[in-house]
Amino acid sequence: SALLLFISIMTMFMSGVVAIFEYDLKKIIALSTLSQLGMMMFSISLGLYELAFFHLLTHALFKALLFLCAGILIHGAGNTQDIRSFGGLGLNFPLVTVCMNLANLSLCGVPFLAGFYSKDLIVELACQYSWGISVLLMMFICLSLTVLYSVRLTYLSFVGPYGGGTSISVCESDYSLVGPVVILSFTSLVSGPILSWLNFPAPVLIFLPVFLKWGALFFVGVSLLVMLSLQGLTYSYKWGAVSKFSGLMWFLPW
Repeated sequence: SALLLFISIMTMFMSGVVAIFEYDLKKIIALSTLSQLGMMMFSISLGLYELAFFHLLTHALFKALLFLCAGILIHGAGNTQDIRSFGGLGLNFPLVTVCMNLANLSLCGVPFLAGFYSKDLIVELACQYSWGISVLLMMFICLSLTVLYSVRLTYLSFVGPYGGGTSISVCESDYSLVGPVVILSFTSLVSGPILSWLNFPAPVLIFLPVFLKWGALFFVGVSLLVMLSLQGLTYSYKWGAVSKFSGLMWFLPW
């Protein structure tokens, strides 16, 4: 279990760091999936098998929504996957913007969305294990990385300056595209408590020190503020050794 714990934490950390330096929309979401698989393996390494399955179910719903929204954006932005050519798509794709941000917030573990119910439970129960402060710190850092790349993706796609790519907004008039997105958005809102009641019929009360109880929300909030303050520097990054190493996915494709 110690080996699985180490591998799962390193998987979460590596995929989170790489996603921050990635510009391919599909790769960012794929790396996000890898990060959440690391979270499930982390849960299994602690013996929390039911929680890992619970997170698998909630994650499947909001990640399916994220992939569908990404597909609509790619289709509407002239079949480009480079988020640097997006920018300001919130005006052309208002519904997709709302749904994709809902999926992103759920991924980050924002309270009362689907991802919060499973992710926060894993974090709180992990805080009760005596693996040491280093494991807890790495877990919270990995949570922060999830928020960082999610906020970066949202900013560059919907809020930031126009990137110069083509954009057509007729996609939202196609009900075969938008219908499943709306349905999955609804499940991303309500599936957390519903699956929680189905999986764990007895109420759960977890006692932790205040700084650990609020730790996950604190790291989410701080990461949100940090990434928003860094967005103005997005295009002035120099391709240093760290960014090049991370941008090439730690040389894993080679």
